[in-house]
Amino acid sequence: MNALLRSLVAALAVCAAAPGALAQQRLLPAGSEIAFTSRQMGVPVSGYFRSFDADIAFDPHHPEAARIRIGIDMASVTLASAEAQTELAQPGWFDSRRKPRASFVSDAVRPLGGGHFEVGGKLTIKDVTRAIVVPVTLAAADGATAASGSFTLARLDFRIGDGEWGDTSLVANEVQVRFRLLLAGVAAP
Repeated sequence: MNALLRSLVAALAVCAAAPGALAQQRLLPAGSEIAFTSRQMGVPVSGYFRSFDADIAFDPHHPEAARIRIGIDMASVTLASAEAQTELAQPGWFDSRRKPRASFVSDAVRPLGGGHFEVGGKLTIKDVTRAIVVPVTLAAADGATAASGSFTLARLDFRIGDGEWGDTSLVANEVQVRFRLLLAGVAAP
């Protein structure tokens, strides 16, 4: 076999192997978290979601081909106050009985260098979908790769806390979302 043919066969073998490698990518829930902080009358109120999943196909060397989908069980929200946690399930807030899942689906990933990326996509909460761009940092962690970052969302854009709670002097419109997704099978850059 000549050198060109060997190179072509090797390239095809790598391409054929890549989907299997990407299929092995998975979320490791024990090392992952999605948390948030809002402000009620200027006082920080923090919480997190106990249940979420992810479908990831990501090669940091070819981010343009990435597919990322994250689903969040809205009823799994946990706050320090049981009263506030019960209130969040109501229709004016998360409406988690009728709208049990939120999701993020990527549509573009842009490398920024040094393990940093911008991930664009659609965030859907309560059947309201908005385009967002999320900064993500990839780093080796605990024998896997951690994808972490934070972004701010405007809760009223998603009809969270609308009605009587729409007064942003009582509950701030800005919600800081933080995440750390521990991923198996994703190479650190």
